[in-house]
Amino acid sequence: MRFAKKDLRTVDSPGLRLEIDKPSRRSFMTLGLGLAQFSLLGGCSILSRDGPSVESIEGAAAASVAAGAGPVFDYVLLDITEQAVKIFGTPPVSSLFATFGRDKGPPPEIRVGVGDVVQVTVFEAQAGGLFIPAEAGVRPGNYVTIPPEVVDRRGTLTIPYAGRIPAVGKTIPDLENAITQALSNRAIEPQVVVSIVSRSSSQASVVGAVNTPSKIEVGPKGERVLDMIAKANGINAPGYEIYITVQRGNRKATVYFDTILANPKENIFIRPGDTIYAYRDPHRFSAFGAVRTSGLIDFGQPRLTLVEAVAKASGLDDARADPRDVFLYRNSPRDLLLDANVNLDKFPPDQDTIPVIFRANFRDSSNYFAALDFKLSNKDVIYVSNSGAYELYKFLDLINNTSTTAATVPYNLATSRASGAALGLKAVPITPTTP
Repeated sequence: MRFAKKDLRTVDSPGLRLEIDKPSRRSFMTLGLGLAQFSLLGGCSILSRDGPSVESIEGAAAASVAAGAGPVFDYVLLDITEQAVKIFGTPPVSSLFATFGRDKGPPPEIRVGVGDVVQVTVFEAQAGGLFIPAEAGVRPGNYVTIPPEVVDRRGTLTIPYAGRIPAVGKTIPDLENAITQALSNRAIEPQVVVSIVSRSSSQASVVGAVNTPSKIEVGPKGERVLDMIAKANGINAPGYEIYITVQRGNRKATVYFDTILANPKENIFIRPGDTIYAYRDPHRFSAFGAVRTSGLIDFGQPRLTLVEAVAKASGLDDARADPRDVFLYRNSPRDLLLDANVNLDKFPPDQDTIPVIFRANFRDSSNYFAALDFKLSNKDVIYVSNSGAYELYKFLDLINNTSTTAATVPYNLATSRASGAALGLKAVPITPTTP
């Protein structure tokens, strides 16, 4: 900076020599800009930081991939209207009934499997036969009970005088008929009764967020999802925080626990070999921008609307918020957007979920009521924009602070030098270092 000689005065400070104009407002504004430039260019090693600067991170990178000028993700912007509430206001959920619909009933027929313990009782029409001796009059009944036997890995049972009987895959009546046929040529009008002592092959597993994870036998009357969870002594968290996954072979479906309670069709029959996995995933949303409480916030209830979510964030900040621009970010299924007649030509045809930003105008009464019916999904993001007046306030405040700082710096430099001289201190020149 160069001024007329008569207007200049010199202030020396360690490592810095300044020629300062008379304290006019214009010269102080110019000086402030110069000092700001100096701090950016020459003060990098002087100002403290919590970590490396952005410049050093970018400069030291061995390779760098920067985003282009366009948006990182293409997205759809939708105003929250009555139609939007009808299509997007209730988050879509998966369904056990839709996935296992053909298995909805009647209860599955329990068949004999490997590892089951079976007990066989054989009755004969009269004494003197294969199992009932001639002196049967000294014992009660005309039957004999064979000791319990485990169905072996080959899937067979060994019955005296009948040999190996294939058992796996047979129902109880089928197995009784097979043993009866094998004994018919040797016993006197044999009749066979088969009972299952224990069923290790007809169990289903209940694991995860239940009080007693275990393998539970599926009885002949049939067990539904809630029956199995009850036998595991229930879930160990609030129902609105629990998901239930049922896996059957290669098929799997997950539903909200409250969905099973609300819709009896979702309470499907469980089959032997199924796995029921209960896990806790509290529903949360993120709130940013001009709200009084930003951060990650729990739903704390089964369902939460957009208006209730803003209330949980302590409402809009009156000094900052623009009530016309309340945004909600969510990934929505493609078919829902097609139902809303949204043009998706700019999105790849195989993209199943589309980023969507929903906009609510809280200044509009009808739009406010629409937001009352618009339910949040887990991990939704709410952002409230600053008003134009607040942005202007920030700009004016910056200008005011800059002017004040520029006017104060010459005074501080001169005062520091005078104080040092009064104490007998001598300034030592310092060579400025590069950042």
